[in-house]
Amino acid sequence: MERGKEKEANNSSVSFAVIHKDIVKLLDFLEKLNDGCIQIPVLNMDQIEELTSELTFVSAFFLQYYYFDSEGCNAESMSCISIAIHDLVRSIFRRSGVHMLIKLKHHNVLQLLENIESYISSHRYAESSHMTMTEDRLVELLDVNVMYLRYLPKCCSKLFLSSMTQYELLENVCGNVRDFHGLKINGCVEYETIEYVLPQLQLMAQRVVNFCLTLLDYRLKERDELDISQFNSKLANLLMEIIPVELEVMHICSTNLIASKSAEVGCFIKKLQEASPAILRESLVHLQQHMVNAITPSTSLGNIHIMIEFLLIILTDVPKDVIRHDKLFVLLARVGALIKEVAILVRNLEENSMDEDNVPETSSASQNFLENIELLKEDLQHVFLKAAANSSQLCFPMSDGPLFMTLLLRNLNDLLNSNAYSVALIKEEIGRVKEDLECIRSFFRKVEQELNRDLWARVLDVAYEAEHAINSILARDYGLLHLIFLLPDTVEKIKHVKKEVQEKISKKTSVIFTNCPNKPVENKSSIACKIIVGFEEETEWIIRKLTRGPTEIDVVSIVGMPGLGKTTLAYSVYNAKSVVGHFDVRAWCTVDQECNEKKLLQKIFNQVTGLKGNFIEDGIENDVADKLRKHLFGKRYLIVLDDLWDTATWDELTRPLYTIPSEFQKGSRVILTSRKKEVALHGKCHSAPLDLRMLRPEESWELLEKRIFGEEHCPNELKDVGEKIAQKCDGLPLVLDLIGGVISRMEKKEALWLEVLNNLSSFIFKDEEEVMKVIQLSYDHLSNHLKLCLLYFASYPKDKVIYFSSLKDLWSDEGLVEPTDLKSVEEVMDVYVDELIASCLVIVRGRGEEKSCQIHDLVHDFCSIKARKEKLFDLTSSVVLSSSSSSDPMLRQRTVIYDMSIHSADSSFFSLEKRNPYAKHLLSLKIQYGYYLYNWHLRHLRLLKRLDAPGITLGLPDTVLNEIGMLVHLRCLRIEMQVKSLPPSFSNLCNLETLVVYHGEPSLVLSPTIWSLAKLRHVDIHNCLVFDSDIDKLAKLENLTSLMFLKLSCSVHSRDIFKRFPNLRNLEFHMDCSAAEQMYFPRLDVLNKLERVYALFDCSGHQFDFHFPLSLKEVELNGFNLSSDELSGIGRSLPNLQKLNLRRTRIKGRKEWNMEQVTFRNLKSLILFEVFFF
Repeated sequence: MERGKEKEANNSSVSFAVIHKDIVKLLDFLEKLNDGCIQIPVLNMDQIEELTSELTFVSAFFLQYYYFDSEGCNAESMSCISIAIHDLVRSIFRRSGVHMLIKLKHHNVLQLLENIESYISSHRYAESSHMTMTEDRLVELLDVNVMYLRYLPKCCSKLFLSSMTQYELLENVCGNVRDFHGLKINGCVEYETIEYVLPQLQLMAQRVVNFCLTLLDYRLKERDELDISQFNSKLANLLMEIIPVELEVMHICSTNLIASKSAEVGCFIKKLQEASPAILRESLVHLQQHMVNAITPSTSLGNIHIMIEFLLIILTDVPKDVIRHDKLFVLLARVGALIKEVAILVRNLEENSMDEDNVPETSSASQNFLENIELLKEDLQHVFLKAAANSSQLCFPMSDGPLFMTLLLRNLNDLLNSNAYSVALIKEEIGRVKEDLECIRSFFRKVEQELNRDLWARVLDVAYEAEHAINSILARDYGLLHLIFLLPDTVEKIKHVKKEVQEKISKKTSVIFTNCPNKPVENKSSIACKIIVGFEEETEWIIRKLTRGPTEIDVVSIVGMPGLGKTTLAYSVYNAKSVVGHFDVRAWCTVDQECNEKKLLQKIFNQVTGLKGNFIEDGIENDVADKLRKHLFGKRYLIVLDDLWDTATWDELTRPLYTIPSEFQKGSRVILTSRKKEVALHGKCHSAPLDLRMLRPEESWELLEKRIFGEEHCPNELKDVGEKIAQKCDGLPLVLDLIGGVISRMEKKEALWLEVLNNLSSFIFKDEEEVMKVIQLSYDHLSNHLKLCLLYFASYPKDKVIYFSSLKDLWSDEGLVEPTDLKSVEEVMDVYVDELIASCLVIVRGRGEEKSCQIHDLVHDFCSIKARKEKLFDLTSSVVLSSSSSSDPMLRQRTVIYDMSIHSADSSFFSLEKRNPYAKHLLSLKIQYGYYLYNWHLRHLRLLKRLDAPGITLGLPDTVLNEIGMLVHLRCLRIEMQVKSLPPSFSNLCNLETLVVYHGEPSLVLSPTIWSLAKLRHVDIHNCLVFDSDIDKLAKLENLTSLMFLKLSCSVHSRDIFKRFPNLRNLEFHMDCSAAEQMYFPRLDVLNKLERVYALFDCSGHQFDFHFPLSLKEVELNGFNLSSDELSGIGRSLPNLQKLNLRRTRIKGRKEWNMEQVTFRNLKSLILFEVFFF
């Protein structure tokens, strides 16, 4: 590199250094004004900020003119900027005749403007001869880079919203390199020591300038929009190019300069030591994302990923004071050297991915990484880490030990089956923990837990310690200490506890719980829901009050304690034939503790007008009360207000009714149910409230007997104890139903019934708390897998009618259901639903094609309390926003439902900087409503298994999509994104089972990312497509059972696409004929497990040869031309067909379809819509 200053092009011209110095001085002055260090009254701070931006632009223009070809950077542009700056200066510092410029005399602002014009004029025709950069110019360029990077976010703030962390990394690297070069300039370092790295510094400086000028061009040309994803890509590429320079600087400092006695070198090394962990960590994160997006997975790449995970655990814990201070820089240098090796190997893999000759060499190098990990783990334990902290025993913080063990073992099994690189570091330990805990659990049934309480408590404590240690390592939350010390210690603890359990408890004496979870249960749900015992007189009285009496409005109130059957009785009357036929319109409104009366009125209005579906808050009409009054005017109506809690709500809801003149009421009625008699008395008109009584003893026994035996009678040997149980229930129908559900699942033995009777002896049922005890008893008799499924009902609002399909989706998303050897996940969920209904904790509501259910309010309360107690989920409670330590077990919820409309002001949950400790251990996150904020991040939610964010109005940016791609434990992903294809980073989601994407594009390409997701079971993406070229490839999605809504070409190449999805059960697809010369229907007969198919065809005038599998139960064809013979052939060839739906169908050949010639053996539903003959 040349030494000394380059001669100026014109002796009379002003040097760049002089102008640059003036700009820096003025910027420094303006910054002090902004910070309040200098007080000048009446200044407009917005204009100060604008002047700062313009000066920064001028500085950047000089960079472009001075270091690069000046073509395109004309004096006219610079003159315009000079004038703009001049006007700004005048408007800011000359106000009301006060010449504020006097205060800026030493900054020489006016002279600066003259210097700018002089410089441009004198260099207008100067040749660009800066191919070889002098040392002085490199110093200037490094200084200007740091200055410009400092001000750039203020000029182009929108570009940095989603990448500020990466940009700060760029700033830190440039600052470190500038200071490092300054050591040489100041004579603290010999030229020979750093000679080899100087060309890298020059190249890096030029790359940073190019990056800055790209943004400058965007700002100065006043473009409407710069592609943020393009900016992020440029920033990521720049970091990949310059971080190796930082690694070289660290290497020189740790080898050649560490022994230097220079105070300046010592200060730099100290500064480098403080900044390096964050720089190295972010560089590894970037490298990891780059590998996922750019390189095909392989064994070699896997070993690299494992090394990166290990290094990230170390770097994340460096700021937590766990490393010996005197060894810190040595450790960082060693980590930096490993990162350098990783970067070189990644670059080689990327450049030589097609070169088979390099495969053995690359594989050998990556294998060395695994050996290096073990060596470094040894040194961490004995050299670098501070003395091992005592592993203070954690205490199991929940109450249901068997439920916790079920969840833990299921999670450990998931981790062992996972291909996540983070798991590979501790897979051996996970296997040992799982094996020992399964062995221990086999010794403990309910009896042994009671007989050996202390030992069982120790089992739960060490199991909880194991979960804590494993999750801390995977979440990088003090992961280094857990990896080196605490997890190995916990593995040994479990081993010792296992030995003690084996010595103290003999399996042979273990008492097996009678209602084993795997025991088949008869489905009595249909019988249970029809059982109505007692209240015959009450029913007749209510119907009489509804259908007879005064023509004015009347209120029939039913009051009583919870669980007495108020809602059930009202529902029975509401649907009675004599009542349905008597009224013109009816509406049912469950009030509960809903405080939004307008929302409730909208519900009533929707029902009486026949509107269906949900509505959002913004959709509620302001004049809904008046519209309701007008619609009910002159009609005989019946409105049920169920579970009303206060008189004010009653007044608001009934005000539209009482404004209708009595002569137009026509005998309208309101049914009111409430736990509070004062509400019923307040609403009384003509009829006195009905105080609902308890069931009489004979009625109680009749209900209990029917609940247990259906239409059969109780055996004589059980009748006596059965009647005693019924008597203990004090006539409360809810309790009788729940106890009946428990008994119905038991063997019909007197000893077992007596056990129930004895447990009930202390229940007096004076208030809700006592009823909770009965719900607890019913809950205790559920198997652990059913307990989990029941508790998640509380994630729905109270009184919510839940469709079975939605419920099953929730269970599947949360990973609550596992397949068995004989049943798929879907089949197991069907069994779970039947068992919960049979327990009477879940009530069937809707019937027919779309079945639904709900749970009683008291059961909902119970589930909510229990779910929080067992740390399962929380509905956006204040615990989310807590700043407590992440080691606090109270913060370890499994699921959070986060409403952005409530908590949008608090971003700590999604912030990398604020580091909310709660988020790190979260397993499931549902984000409801609102807009995505660009400064939010997801990459720290490393344990996340479910991300459900369909309510985010704006599509997620590329930076966040890349972060989602790094959440390797995800099993369920529901998001909205505006992309044309699945991001390449999603190929890293090796555990993904459910993928639902909402988008606004004409189509979304699944290839090639989709073929890497081997565990996928359910895909729901509108107009998704795969390339025809993918059809002949070997990769198959063996686990995929549901695929919606695939877009297929009609070409011959698409006929065999479903060979790659061999186990589909549910399929929806759309045939696009726009580009096909000849049209073919895909072969579905290769799908021998297919049960449902929906096919849409937009073109007319073409007939297909259909190839359906025998397994089909539901067929829906939309827009097809068919012959009557083809229709008959469908009936004959599909023996299991239960539902046939034809829409927009043209039938060719005859004017009728002769059904007598067709044999539909099992058909239950035939729907014809817009079907005609031609």
